[in-house]
Amino acid sequence: MERIEIETLPMTHDEKSFFKSLGKRIAELRKEQGLTQAQLAELLGLTQQQVGHFEVGRRRVPVSLLPALARAVGTSVEDLIGEDRKPGKRGPAPKLQRHLERISQLPRARQRFVLQVLDSVLQQEAR
Repeated sequence: MERIEIETLPMTHDEKSFFKSLGKRIAELRKEQGLTQAQLAELLGLTQQQVGHFEVGRRRVPVSLLPALARAVGTSVEDLIGEDRKPGKRGPAPKLQRHLERISQLPRARQRFVLQVLDSVLQQEAR
């Protein structure tokens, strides 16, 4: 896979703060997905060092990389960058959405098992 070169420019104080927070979220979500920095880098066409720089906020994450990065760590771009979702927006909670996306990656037999467990729990709640 072709590696992406990322230009480094000086950051303002506000940018440093934003990218440190973003990096922390990237690291947390990467770990939740059970990925190493090297594995995430491979998925994104980056080097492990670039991912490491992103995670500590030393480098800016290019806007064009955000959708692929969000998919790789199982979240939305909005959640990744720390944007609050607008009130009244319908759909599953972010954590539930991440779980659903992870379940969809499981083999069919494991998906059926998870659905059986959910059906059982929901039937008990309906009583």
